[in-house]
Amino acid sequence: MPTQNVAVLIFDEVEVLDFCGPFEVFSVTDAYAAERPFNVYTVAEKTPILARNNLSVNPAFLLDDPNCPPPDLIVVPGGRGTRQAMHNERLLAWIQSNAERAALTLSVCTGALMLARAGLLEGLAATTHHSAFDELRAVAPNTTILEDQRIVDNGTVIVSAGISAGIDMALHVVARLHGIEKARQTAGYMEYDWRG
Repeated sequence: MPTQNVAVLIFDEVEVLDFCGPFEVFSVTDAYAAERPFNVYTVAEKTPILARNNLSVNPAFLLDDPNCPPPDLIVVPGGRGTRQAMHNERLLAWIQSNAERAALTLSVCTGALMLARAGLLEGLAATTHHSAFDELRAVAPNTTILEDQRIVDNGTVIVSAGISAGIDMALHVVARLHGIEKARQTAGYMEYDWRG
């Protein structure tokens, strides 16, 4: 399988582990291989991004950068910033247009609110951070909310519960695309106690 591009969308007040967890998983998969399975990069509307607790992050690419590789996988993290970002038409348009071409669209935590606003959860099942179930129901009335699930895999759209669940979701995707042993190897490299 050729190297797949993984675009991690970031925005102000994004939850740090929401985007850094999956970023780390995809970045270290087959860490010692000559040809890596994933090319991981951040994308944002502006630079810098002030993540939760004022962590300043310089994205690799801006939304309209013609040099940004077309993503095969999209990661939409959550955090308090989703409450504003979910009304940002530029971010939603980027998610929609890239999701049409990408093999997989993933969300972590309240990133599900952004997927819902982009119309990507219509008729599907989803989860989110335990504190945001009612918000997700309000935004996505035609989505089945599975409160007891850490990961919900709808095929091309995969969502996870809050914060650290994004690491489990990313390992789930590694297992789906490259096999369970590759995912276990990645979790072992990270010294992460994964039960996948």
